[in-house]
Amino acid sequence: MRGYIPVSLFAGFLKINRINLTEAIINLETVNPIEFFGVNNGKLDILKKKFPLLKILSRGKQIKLSGSPEQIQSAKEKIDLVISYIERNGHMSENYFDQIIGGDDAETVDHFVERHPNEVLVFGPNGKSVRARTANQKKLVQEAEKNDIVFAIGPAGTGKTYTAVALAVRALKNKQVKKIILTRPAVEAGESLGFLPGDLKEKIDPYLRPLYDALDDMIPADKLGYYMSTRTIEIAPLAYMRGRTLDNAFIILDEAQNATDLQLKMFLTRIGANAKAIITGDMTQVDLPRNQKSGLQTAVRILQNISGIGHIELDEEDVVRHRLVKAIIKAYHKEHEQETERQDYRK
Repeated sequence: MRGYIPVSLFAGFLKINRINLTEAIINLETVNPIEFFGVNNGKLDILKKKFPLLKILSRGKQIKLSGSPEQIQSAKEKIDLVISYIERNGHMSENYFDQIIGGDDAETVDHFVERHPNEVLVFGPNGKSVRARTANQKKLVQEAEKNDIVFAIGPAGTGKTYTAVALAVRALKNKQVKKIILTRPAVEAGESLGFLPGDLKEKIDPYLRPLYDALDDMIPADKLGYYMSTRTIEIAPLAYMRGRTLDNAFIILDEAQNATDLQLKMFLTRIGANAKAIITGDMTQVDLPRNQKSGLQTAVRILQNISGIGHIELDEEDVVRHRLVKAIIKAYHKEHEQETERQDYRK
């Protein structure tokens, strides 16, 4: 009969498949199961999505894995990294969990293995450690250590500014520089400065708020206040840099995609003796008027091969905000590519 499979052959097929499958139980005795599985099993859901060929069950303080030996071994290695991280730090965000479970390249996985203490960039208030979190952030640290000027380009949430500020604070604490200067172009991102309340400083401060937030994470409030009052740490719009020579300083130009060619040239030529500079930007978020060209793309291109100037590109895999930010960036990137294709087709 067509399509008929002998019972003996079918039973043999099941037996072979059963032999190829195995089970493993992982105990979570050393960590809080709620911390591992996440609120409403959010992290467990991430694990299941990353290993769709495995049957994964949670039972109290245990995880049961059923599937092929290769898949189980791969999942166990990632789970061991998660457990090790939680044991050391007590807490793990869903974003970190997603990075560990989904990290296939050696650098990403190695980032979460036990680190040497000197990889901490700076200790903030209450002993909080600040360090490079992703492979490209670690590359940014390495580029900054080798070069006096570094361009760090990438989308929102990839830790460009935060890592740069940590490097600046470390340099100040180690007496490698005498001051930190943080600056941004005061460009309106769809909002009008003129209609905001207060004097010029009060109007501009909201645009510089991300720089203050980063410093708050790394320096106690009273000490930060002292540094600000003595201008050891200075936060100012890019226009205020004109005519200055910045010696013995760690300088960060943030949101550099909103600087024009002339502004970026002005900034780069302010850098003086024993100074370091990091220029961060995101070419997908240019807020300049349509008739003005961003100077960041030009600067990256013409300064590409100059010794002492480093370049690092971060991407959505470096996003350290909410795990949905990575998906949002990918969606916008895809939409941008499709729109470019449509425009090319019309031409």
